[in-house]
Amino acid sequence: MKDYIEERVLELARYILETNATVRATAKKFRVSKSTVHKDVTERLLEISPSMAQEVKRVLENNKAERHIRGGLATQKKYKSLKELD
Repeated sequence: MKDYIEERVLELARYILETNATVRATAKKFRVSKSTVHKDVTERLLEISPSMAQEVKRVLENNKAERHIRGGLATQKKYKSLKELD
């Protein structure tokens, strides 16, 4: 694996661990695709640092479990703001 890829993988992983960020938020922050972030933190990170990969996996699983709540809150906020415009 090339050095710059390895550095990116570790940087993405550190960011996710420090901020509990989602794959989407991480991709936006680092200006890479969601697919790149996902591949980096699920596959490439395992080769570089298995222990860090486990920690990142826990964060991502938690984010996935909370996804439906975030979606519901976003919808609620959307319709509340539309109602205020009327």
